Amino acid sequence: MSGRLDTLYERIITLRAAGKKFEVDLYSDQAFRALSQLWIRSGWQRKISYEITWLGIPIIQLPEDIMMMQELIWKVRPDVIVETGTAHGGTAVLYASMLELLEKGRVISVDIEIRRQNQLAIQSHPMSKRITLIEGSSTDEAVVSKIRKMICAEDKVLVTLDSNHTYVHVSQELKQYAPLVTPGSYIVVFDGVMEILIDAPSGKPEWATDSPAAAIRDFLLGHPEFEADSYYNRLTATYCPRGFLKRKSLE
Repeated sequence: MSGRLDTLYERIITLRAAGKKFEVDLYSDQAFRALSQLWIRSGWQRKISYEITWLGIPIIQLPEDIMMMQELIWKVRPDVIVETGTAHGGTAVLYASMLELLEKGRVISVDIEIRRQNQLAIQSHPMSKRITLIEGSSTDEAVVSKIRKMICAEDKVLVTLDSNHTYVHVSQELKQYAPLVTPGSYIVVFDGVMEILIDAPSGKPEWATDSPAAAIRDFLLGHPEFEADSYYNRLTATYCPRGFLKRKSLE
């Protein structure tokens, strides 16, 4: 074996936009963005995020977004992470494991239905000591009130939204949970990517307007105290474009 690759890739790739074809260098920023979009679209259709576990629990997140969340938690060092959308519990375990490394903090995870097998898997996990599960709708005021009472005035709070991905639901979550976020911390909205997947085989045309991305845009227009932090989208491949919303520090 010579060690030489059998396949040599062409350096020029052809893109199409607005009905026109044009060529770009494979190693250019433009090509990287295009290839990242292709990876996102193809990976979504293949449900690549369902292949991943965190410390043995299915997490249902894109690897790049998992890496960005661990960076964010390490930077913010929150005392409380509020999560809507528990699912199998992988993200709750991810957040709890980061807090364990920080030797402080707890995760409050809410879902409209926490299935028995998922509840047992979470409660039997070594990280369960840092996780509190709440079953109920994340937009139910009784649930939100319960969460508020679990947060102390001095707690640094980070929030992640990953439950029902409709415009109405995410808008309501943003309205209810954004006030919990500490200045300098974040509210992270997942799956804004849906609006670019309307023509995917498993996509839906209504996602063009009925999606987390649309809710994010309207929220930012009415809440100047928050801004989208593009630093956590720097890997380009992400399911939450413009979804890392930072609450500006008080002057």
